[in-house]
Amino acid sequence: MEFFRIHRSIPFMRHALVLNIISLITFLAAVFFIVTRGFHLSIEFTGGTVMEVHYAQTVQLEEVRDAMTKLGYNPNDFQVQSFGTSRDVMIRLPLVHGQTSSAQSDAVLGSLKAADPTVELRSVEFVGPQVGKELFHNGLMALLVVVVGIVIYLAFRFEWKFAVSGVLANLHDVVIILGFFAFFQWEFSLSVLAGVLAVLGYSVNESVVIMDRIRENFRKMRKASVREVINSAITQTISRTIITHACTQVMVLSMLFLGGPTLHYFALALTIGICFGIYSSVFVAAALAMWMGVKREDLIKQVKKDESELLS
Repeated sequence: MEFFRIHRSIPFMRHALVLNIISLITFLAAVFFIVTRGFHLSIEFTGGTVMEVHYAQTVQLEEVRDAMTKLGYNPNDFQVQSFGTSRDVMIRLPLVHGQTSSAQSDAVLGSLKAADPTVELRSVEFVGPQVGKELFHNGLMALLVVVVGIVIYLAFRFEWKFAVSGVLANLHDVVIILGFFAFFQWEFSLSVLAGVLAVLGYSVNESVVIMDRIRENFRKMRKASVREVINSAITQTISRTIITHACTQVMVLSMLFLGGPTLHYFALALTIGICFGIYSSVFVAAALAMWMGVKREDLIKQVKKDESELLS
């Protein structure tokens, strides 16, 4: 399906050098902020107290958050979410120096009972920092496995030059997302990590579409240069790119603005990833493949002379 069709190729690769220099500067800035500022890790990674409370009737999560704020907790340092039913609430509290997990839960329960006497404490658990370190390590391993899988997939489906350029472009997206979270000190949680992994898959999908069209154009445009083939491939996929990304972005923005605090940073990571995913697939992956010397012979299997004679 297409909204429009452009009959004349847009010379995207004419500005590839300037745009990739800007991209490199952005990438290095993101790395700088990650190294110097680090991440504002959530309770899953740093450890804390996890409470499960039950209400006699449906409760508004904002009321629970207001009660937590009155106790002096920073809204960015605790998590409140429903689980199971709208009457069951899970509260994640950060570690407080000099205060035990039991004392924390008693203070919170007292504040909640002041607003609604029907609230009941179902369970209290302490999550140690060691568990958080294991989660962080496992998350990094998951990211590594995804990257290696993408390299193998692209190498088998296309060619090693496309595999390398595609992975570099996708890592470019991931590092920039992480750079945003480090610079603004947004909370980095397991849901954000899931969003980053989703962006990896989303970006590689866009890269594969363009690479497929490049390979197809190499078969059709036999007298065209590599630059012309790439420009034509990107131009031909613009309508598809607009439809796909616009529809996805509408859903992500609905989570960003209507999903509440639980989904806010997850949707924010996806929003940044979608925007940079389009950019990297068009200008980074394609340009890197072009500079690495991708050519028609890399993507199209040549028919041997004796085989061609038999076919004729």
